Amino acid sequence: MIFVDGIPFSTCSSQGTEDLIALLEHPFLVSASNKLKAIPVTKVSVMEGSRGKRSTPAKHVYVFQREFATVDPALVELVGTDEATTCVGLVIRNQKTGWTSIAHVDSPEVVDLGLTQMLSLLIDQNSDAELDVHIVGAFEDAVTNQTSGRSGSESESELYNHSIPLCSKIIEALQNKGNIFHIQTFCVLGHNTVRDSDGNAYPVFNGFMVETSSGSVRPANFDGSSRCPDEIVRRIRVTVSYSDPSWKGKLLETYDSHSDQYQIAPCSWNPRWKGYALSLQQLSDSDILQNCSTSPSAEGPDFLDNHRRLFDYLIQHPNWRETFPMRKPRIFNRTASGDWIKAE
Repeated sequence: MIFVDGIPFSTCSSQGTEDLIALLEHPFLVSASNKLKAIPVTKVSVMEGSRGKRSTPAKHVYVFQREFATVDPALVELVGTDEATTCVGLVIRNQKTGWTSIAHVDSPEVVDLGLTQMLSLLIDQNSDAELDVHIVGAFEDAVTNQTSGRSGSESESELYNHSIPLCSKIIEALQNKGNIFHIQTFCVLGHNTVRDSDGNAYPVFNGFMVETSSGSVRPANFDGSSRCPDEIVRRIRVTVSYSDPSWKGKLLETYDSHSDQYQIAPCSWNPRWKGYALSLQQLSDSDILQNCSTSPSAEGPDFLDNHRRLFDYLIQHPNWRETFPMRKPRIFNRTASGDWIKAE
């Protein structure tokens, strides 16, 4: 059940799209979006002496696309994600315990099981816990994509529908759960969209972080030093997990809540990925954007570099067992300084 401003939220329809429209127009959530957009974007870095950037506290957890993590506020001070354009950042926080789960959701196909994964550590079996929810991302790319003349593999209707069905599915899944969800932030679609003088759409911001002790949310961008550990392997999982049946319909497991370890769960890939990567590596920057992004004009400045590093890894490691021997997770322990060291 969904609550907004302490009042049960309900429409006459059982469809997520109608609920989506009503939530986008709700005065409480409109006000919350405006307040969020008024907060300056924090540039998160763990590099010492990086000018113009704020170093994070020693303990934070970052999730990439399709990943989720649930954290204990006694162990982790901040959680966050970024690089979201048509994806959605979803946060669920137990009001009583402060335990917080964050996910970077990229497809309606992972919403149902993904929500169950997120809730598994937030609530007891018979708990009636009240849960705060923050939903951020999925800018309104419909007008831009309909008129862009994009020649990629997606049709215009598919592009037009990318953000809206994802947001609708999340609302539908929350409504269908028997838990009590208080939506505190709903900054998606039009609320997270700005247009330039030519009418091209861009996200107002593509990342955020949550303070686990208070539940406060603020816009954020993370640099490479704060997206650790195991960045490239985790990016590989996003790319290849679609063809690994063990991850069908699921979010990628990344972090162990009780041990405060990153446990990068294994993912397999076909050796043919080496050939795909070789082909993609030969493309121009513009062609990589067209082939690898749902929103080419809105990607960040490191999108191309990240993908070329990903292609290099797949070329050099065509056998996934080199990365995940015996299909075991890659485990990283946090050091006293906040760095991560791979466990032997």
